[in-house]
Amino acid sequence: MMACEKMSGYKNLVCVASGKGGVGKSTTAVNLALSLSKLGKRVGLLDADIYGPSIPLMMGIEPGRKPEIRDRKFMVPIIAHDIEINSMGLLVDEKTAMAWRAPMIISAFNQILNDTVWDNRDYLIVDMPPGTGDIQLSLSQSAEIAGALIVTTPQDVALLDARRAIEMFKKVEVPIIGIVENMSVHICEKCGHEEEVFGSGGGVKLATEYKTEVIGRLPLNIGVRERTDAGKPIVQSLPSNPASKAYMQLSITLDERVSQNIASGIAKPIFSVTED
Repeated sequence: MMACEKMSGYKNLVCVASGKGGVGKSTTAVNLALSLSKLGKRVGLLDADIYGPSIPLMMGIEPGRKPEIRDRKFMVPIIAHDIEINSMGLLVDEKTAMAWRAPMIISAFNQILNDTVWDNRDYLIVDMPPGTGDIQLSLSQSAEIAGALIVTTPQDVALLDARRAIEMFKKVEVPIIGIVENMSVHICEKCGHEEEVFGSGGGVKLATEYKTEVIGRLPLNIGVRERTDAGKPIVQSLPSNPASKAYMQLSITLDERVSQNIASGIAKPIFSVTED
């Protein structure tokens, strides 16, 4: 017998996605969540990268800390930097190899999404696994999605994979909020000289091709990596940094775009079909 379970606890679900790893997707998701919080939004952050969860480390959550379990089923998210967080990385040992097949991956993802007790969040930011696999398809079929944010770098190989991600979201009718061009320019911290290390214009070309826009250009900044690795995201620990300001502007633009999507009625049914 099939039954429908209505999900609640958040208003707007935003996917942060990329076609490949190594483009700064998770770093973008973390700093975007923190930037939205600084705008006064109540934010949840879901780490959907079952194979390589990194959000607990980036958000400075102590190893071994786990969500509280209620009624033997529901998970109370951990709070860090005023953000509610859940991740497979909080549920298993960090050395555990996730050698799971697709049905187990989908089941684990649906459980961590549906059984987390989000406390009336304005935004649920979902850090998607890289690529275009089962979790992306499962999410698009089981949740109302305000839109997807595609993270790429100016490199041709990254843009090629970003196209695949956009095409996947188009097939499942998830609106594209916009493109974030990460590592768009390197700014020397000593002299302020700017250099486009990975090329230029790629994000704009991609946006034009898919009739969307580049809504964020994030600089290549060693401080972003260092502070993220230390569990002190740059938006929180160094708000005056140019990268922090870029993330803040990204959050403002994203909030505006999501409001536009809602006003235009672009949404998917917020029902999950499960076996009963």
